[in-house]
Amino acid sequence: MHRQSFIGCGAHALTTVPLAYLVGETGRVVAVDRSRWRFFEEVTTAAGMKHRIIPLKLDARELPFPFKVFDLAVLAHGIRSLKNEETMIKVISEMLRIADRVFIVESLPVANNGRQEAHLKLYNLREEIFEALFGEKDDLHYPTLGKLTELVEKAGGNVIESGTFEPDLPHYLAYIPRKYVERVKDEDKRAELLKRWDRAYGKWKRGTEHPPVGWLLIELPSPPLGAGRRAGR
Repeated sequence: MHRQSFIGCGAHALTTVPLAYLVGETGRVVAVDRSRWRFFEEVTTAAGMKHRIIPLKLDARELPFPFKVFDLAVLAHGIRSLKNEETMIKVISEMLRIADRVFIVESLPVANNGRQEAHLKLYNLREEIFEALFGEKDDLHYPTLGKLTELVEKAGGNVIESGTFEPDLPHYLAYIPRKYVERVKDEDKRAELLKRWDRAYGKWKRGTEHPPVGWLLIELPSPPLGAGRRAGR
């Protein structure tokens, strides 16, 4: 990377800091997120990377950067927070516009053991709980690798490489406090969600593991040979 890197950093700057190491002293990471900035200053300062990171509070659907100004755009575990397919396509399209290449990584809805299944059971309640509480979905169910590829193609991108890997790590992101479910106003829905939460939490607290992760490296397709000359005439 010879210029800069763009990233939607997410909570606590945990993805931004490793990228700041990668770009070196002459590179910079522009960290973009709309709301999750808690502990950002503390984490980046403690890591000694604060001077390499430019934090911007922005909506990734409208990025105020010129065409192809970054080497790499990174969306790490962010697809599930974009609420609907239209927004996902718009964000991917914007990333393709501003960067030479785009790297997307996301957890997959796959369980290869009981601990991963426990994670998915509890995590998959989040979308439904948020919708019952606030009237809109959030923390959507994990997409498949095929769905990620479909979103990229709808955004006009080409998949250069893709793959999956097992993090082999404990994972506690699925947890959502029971008190949130208790705030659901619809009595029938609240009772149903509480019953499902209790079952899922019982398995989750006995041991939980990160599910497999899918990744895609993408770029815009090259224009046909000679297209530039024809357009210039």
